[in-house]
Amino acid sequence: MTTPGRSPRGPHRAQPAGFSRARRRVWRPGAPVDVGAIWGPLRRGAGDPCWVVSGGALWRGLRTPEGSATLRVVAHASDGLVEAHAWGAGADWVLGHLPLMLGAEDDAEGFVPHHDRVALALRRHPGWRVPRTTLVMESLVPAVVEQKVTGQEAFGGWGRIVRRFGDLAPGPGGALGVRVPPSAEQLAAIPSWGWLRAGVSPQRSDTVARVARVAGRLEETSGMPLPQARRRLVSIPGVGVWTAAETAQRALGDADAVSFGDYHVAANIGWALTGRPMDDHGLVEVLRPYAGHRYRVQRLLQLDGALRPRRGPRMAPRGHLPVAR
Repeated sequence: MTTPGRSPRGPHRAQPAGFSRARRRVWRPGAPVDVGAIWGPLRRGAGDPCWVVSGGALWRGLRTPEGSATLRVVAHASDGLVEAHAWGAGADWVLGHLPLMLGAEDDAEGFVPHHDRVALALRRHPGWRVPRTTLVMESLVPAVVEQKVTGQEAFGGWGRIVRRFGDLAPGPGGALGVRVPPSAEQLAAIPSWGWLRAGVSPQRSDTVARVARVAGRLEETSGMPLPQARRRLVSIPGVGVWTAAETAQRALGDADAVSFGDYHVAANIGWALTGRPMDDHGLVEVLRPYAGHRYRVQRLLQLDGALRPRRGPRMAPRGHLPVAR
């Protein structure tokens, strides 16, 4: 949903403490922008320490190429604008990239709904776009942590890593408890026992270590043609098709990056479009008419709640890792 807020009218509008040192930007996109829907996949679970909603605004902690930043965003739907404040060394960078991060360059030309359920989802979510954060490590590392585990394990593990090894966000974000993800150097320095205590298995932590060693090369993919970017991502041992797609959907603005290999995606899309769950082979066929926009279909259906009925208990988290409480 769009983050609520009051319209910034007049020079005497009251600002929270610390705003005098903030950088500010007001963006008028000229079309509906649903910040919550666009950035929803960037949130790693309900307890994500890099994401706080407070005072009618969304606060995020980010690590940019120019340093860490706190970003506060309010969408004023009635006025058709997005108001943002930022603090820290990365403040100018994040405000300069705000439209891009909110999907300003998402090109839906040629996208035609071939199923009634897709057409309905499109009508219901006019403010959603495919984001392009260009922050590859921000999306890639949590995706590695989420490989082949339950959502509870994935989000819990990443949250513990951020709280123990990341930094407090600059400015008033830090006072709210917002944190910035660890840098590549900080990730590489985490000892094996640190990962284990966070509930992250050696297979996944080893992949993070490999990713951290070539972080600069991976960040370069944000400026590459998508096929070349995907090839570079999957060239890292431990980064497969699913992990690369989860990264491309968020960081690279890839509207075609379906989450093949996901435990739920194929079954949910199959149920929504055909009335029955399917595997990845079936998913390839049912999404063939949407070539170039297959992730667009995936996300629109997710936003519209197109989930197959659950007929059993949720998968229990594994209990063999020494997670610190």
